Amino acid sequence: MSRTNALGKLAELETAVEHLTETEYDKFRRWFLERDWEAWDRDIETDSASGKLDFLVQEVRDAKRSGKLRDL
Repeated sequence: MSRTNALGKLAELETAVEHLTETEYDKFRRWFLERDWEAWDRDIETDSASGKLDFLVQEVRDAKRSGKLRDL
């Protein structure tokens, strides 16, 4: 898809969303947010499985070892 075509589709989507009723917009918003969170969850799972987040575990271990970790 060309950049111009993609921008045209985006403009169409924006116009369509602007013309939704409040109820339709609420449904669309919930659908979009759920879709966004699912993508976020997949990204986190992929990053975790690949070791990209191992540094966070190490930071917690270091904080615990140095006594800087506190209960929430």
